[in-house]
Amino acid sequence: MKRIVAAFQFLTIIPIHTHRHLSADDVRWSAGFFPLVGFVQGLFLAASAFFLLRFLSPSVTSVLVIMAYLLTNGAFHQDGLSDTFDALSVRSSGDGAKDREKRLAIMRDSTSGPVGITAAGVFLLLKYALLKEILAVPVHGLNPVIILLPMASAWTMTMMMPGAKSARDNGLGMIFVGRIKTGHVIIACMLMLAFSAAVYCIGYIGCPYAMRNFVLFFLAAILASLLAGYALRALFTARFGGLTGDNLGCIHEIAEALVLLAAAGLLKSP
Repeated sequence: MKRIVAAFQFLTIIPIHTHRHLSADDVRWSAGFFPLVGFVQGLFLAASAFFLLRFLSPSVTSVLVIMAYLLTNGAFHQDGLSDTFDALSVRSSGDGAKDREKRLAIMRDSTSGPVGITAAGVFLLLKYALLKEILAVPVHGLNPVIILLPMASAWTMTMMMPGAKSARDNGLGMIFVGRIKTGHVIIACMLMLAFSAAVYCIGYIGCPYAMRNFVLFFLAAILASLLAGYALRALFTARFGGLTGDNLGCIHEIAEALVLLAAAGLLKSP
């Protein structure tokens, strides 16, 4: 139970606490429960959207849902996205070791540069535009895409941890990166499949005809997220010498954008 609590504490600012001591191993094992955290967040966001759409337009609802999402996770992943893009903007000097140290120093800096701010703004605008399209499609219940959104991106982060190398000798990232084992991945994948089945049932009850492309959407979303995650992991390893916590946050944000792109693309299909 305390490992589930640790997962909520790591990914959200929801005030869930345990009186038991959380060891580094407990925090590490919490990565297996990241999809559970995403599922709970997704239910909250989908319920919020369902309620708001009764009174507001899809445009306004999209903004409020994104705000609610940012409030629940404290803009944790947006910070990682911004810091990573700032670091990636460093031009090569020809000295690989020196460049890596400079990029890591930029990610440690608490301030955001123009590249990072621009990247965060672009991704928020993209999410808004895609979410607006998705919410414009009538669903008589909780929207399955919104439920799956934080779940798939949290699962993608867990999948990037095994076999990776930590770019630093300290920081949050090193707790997970390269230290996640087969057991963590099995738990995460089982939860991902179980909750995805639950999402399908929720969507089917609310609007059966809207679920005709759900399996195709699910496969496209998780495959795109996984492939993009591995490609980004290779890029970050080349630029930073491994992965950091900021890099994982960046992967989370890009995975979310891909889930929304997959949903919006399939909405256009006959």
